[in-house]
Amino acid sequence: MTEQAVQQETISRSRWSTALVSAFGGPFGGFLWIGSGKLAVASLVVISVVVFALVYIGFPVLPGVDLAWWANFSGIGLMALWASIVVPFAHRFKPDRWYARGLSVLVLVFLTSYPAAFAIRAFLLQPFSIPSSSMVPTLQEGDYLFVSKMAYGYSRYSEPFNLLPVDGRIFGAEPKRGDVVVFKFPPDPSVDYIQRIVGLPGEKIQIIDGVLHINDVAVGLDDTGTFSSEEFSKAKLQRETLPGGVTHSVLNLTDNSIGDNTRVFEVPEGHYFVLGDNRDNASDSRFSVGFVPYENLVGKAVRLFWNSKGVDYSSRQILDPSGK
Repeated sequence: MTEQAVQQETISRSRWSTALVSAFGGPFGGFLWIGSGKLAVASLVVISVVVFALVYIGFPVLPGVDLAWWANFSGIGLMALWASIVVPFAHRFKPDRWYARGLSVLVLVFLTSYPAAFAIRAFLLQPFSIPSSSMVPTLQEGDYLFVSKMAYGYSRYSEPFNLLPVDGRIFGAEPKRGDVVVFKFPPDPSVDYIQRIVGLPGEKIQIIDGVLHINDVAVGLDDTGTFSSEEFSKAKLQRETLPGGVTHSVLNLTDNSIGDNTRVFEVPEGHYFVLGDNRDNASDSRFSVGFVPYENLVGKAVRLFWNSKGVDYSSRQILDPSGK
């Protein structure tokens, strides 16, 4: 290699190339690109800690401010932020290390980002957003939550890209009554639904005058006040107590609605009966959803981490009915 080639190789990276690499590869990729391995590792650790902390604590909301647009454009904002962090350091380092080469940066960014993110999403936790009011008051429009993939094991419907092309589940565990679950809509498995399991295999389920009956026994239902939102001016808020002691709030918009009196549903083996907590405004097992096969369960809703519409979610953050 000639002396001129060596000099060219060790010239600091331009601000434009640094900004581009940082925008797509994050601070980790950007610092590698300019030749600072220590800052690359430090940025990876700091960002990981901050993200995990925010996810656990929950992202802040602006009361009454709809930030749904931010969810769509947040990626662009993060790209600008990453570039602004790294660019000021561009001329302080020389890209003379092996990890500063273009291919090395690409491989290292890929190995530290995408496989880990894919593994978490596929086998541990998957984020979902709530687009409707069928689970009000437990879940409200604009809520973002995590669903545990480990809770019930894995099936072809719980894993992306048909990673498990098998029937049934592996490492399976039975859901409990009261669990809020994400499942594949039985008539069209490309659609995700989220509702609460109230009926287990072999049980008889019926709604009589708005009260849930399980095996001909009415569950506890007590009035606890009213609920108001932009969509519902004044609805009756009730506390439902399922067998086993699990309690949760349900919404009653009107008496004598179409779902307040039903036939008897006998839940087949290997299936579950689900209801929306907004009992008068939910398409659930009483209607088009029908019985939900065990195989269709994607996972258990466990924790809220944001609401894009500025609705406070701190009192609703933990979704496990056992309180754990």
